[in-house]
Amino acid sequence: MSTSDPRTRNLIRYGGSFLPGLATASAGVYVQMEDGRRVLDFTSGQMSGILGHSHPAVVECIRRESESLIHLFSGMLSKPVVELAEKLSSLLPDSLSKVLLLTTGAESNEAALRLAKLYTGGFEVLAFDAAWHGMTGAVASTTLSASRKGYGPGMPGVLALPTPNRYRRPPGAGDGYELQMLDTWFQVLDRQSVGAYAAAMVEPLLSSGGMIEPPEGYLEKLKGKCQERGMLLIFDEAQTGMGRTGKMFAFEHHDVVPDILTLSKTLGAGLPLAATITSPEIEEKCHERGFLFYTTHVSDPLPAAVGCTVVDVILRERLADHAREMGSYFAGGLRELQARHECIGDVRGRGLMLGVELVADRESKRPVPEFGAAVSRRCFELGLSMNITQLPGRGGTFRMAPPLIIQKPEIEMALEILDRALRDTYAASTELR
Repeated sequence: MSTSDPRTRNLIRYGGSFLPGLATASAGVYVQMEDGRRVLDFTSGQMSGILGHSHPAVVECIRRESESLIHLFSGMLSKPVVELAEKLSSLLPDSLSKVLLLTTGAESNEAALRLAKLYTGGFEVLAFDAAWHGMTGAVASTTLSASRKGYGPGMPGVLALPTPNRYRRPPGAGDGYELQMLDTWFQVLDRQSVGAYAAAMVEPLLSSGGMIEPPEGYLEKLKGKCQERGMLLIFDEAQTGMGRTGKMFAFEHHDVVPDILTLSKTLGAGLPLAATITSPEIEEKCHERGFLFYTTHVSDPLPAAVGCTVVDVILRERLADHAREMGSYFAGGLRELQARHECIGDVRGRGLMLGVELVADRESKRPVPEFGAAVSRRCFELGLSMNITQLPGRGGTFRMAPPLIIQKPEIEMALEILDRALRDTYAASTELR
């Protein structure tokens, strides 16, 4: 069926509906639209623009580096690549010191799975049932939050682990439920396994799954379950890495270190840059076994130089601390809105990675997907861009991840727009009545 929208006449539609209008420019925390409106960007682009749009240090880095090195043969190293690997290693525990620089989060997760399979000799991979790890090859099969129908067989060996969602616990379940159930769920997984575990791949804070953070002690217990079975633990920190949660890496909140760490999105601050990071032991054994992961843009110098700049700016400006402070202020404002709006069922997250789940009422927690989508549209009309994720059988959850440079006036403006959008949409809604 053809589309009447002239913007998409020659485009393949690859997801939900496109937002109205065309973006013409961006700077800081704003995107300029062709009709002259400035829109507050509370998704940091595709959750990537951690320093905001067109940060002067990033712009200068691109200008400078593009005059010397942009792209090289994949087997040729450059100074920016070596420097970024050193910078990342210096920020991480000693067990995470071997770095592979790639382009996208999906690509870094593909490399992580290949390392895990080659190292363990297994092929079975665990993933949360609300996970999003990418849309390519193997990792598409671990992306259990999105549609899987119509594309044929997926990667064999993927086993789903129920997402530890505290807000949607069964009636009567109390604190500690998720940790207790982890034993039961692994009993089920062990019955399904053919004895060839390779890895568990999880997000320390699930974004597309609804901004869900596992409870205290959960990831540490999961690491123990992996060690008992000879499998590796992979943390996908595409969105949580580089200071967004109030620490440089989200796993630092949980007193557990993964065997493999993947970074993307925030590492390039909007440019295509990703990293797969593991231990010298795993790298050595995989190298001995012939690990192969050539891509056209592996170890490209220009994005690596940008990555170095991103790390420098975050450290110099103490943006992880700023994210923690602004996140606390923002969460407080969201909870004030929750007190005024019955449709806000839950406010959750860490730092500047927050979620607001909309429901029909707090007692039933009934999902209201059309209402959530309408609120999202109204927010955009009023000048606030936020992404809402909607999973079958669950509520719609706004994902709020503004750039780490955000300040209180912009947060207050966003809260005012969300408040008005909720009131306007509720007044016109039949879904909540």
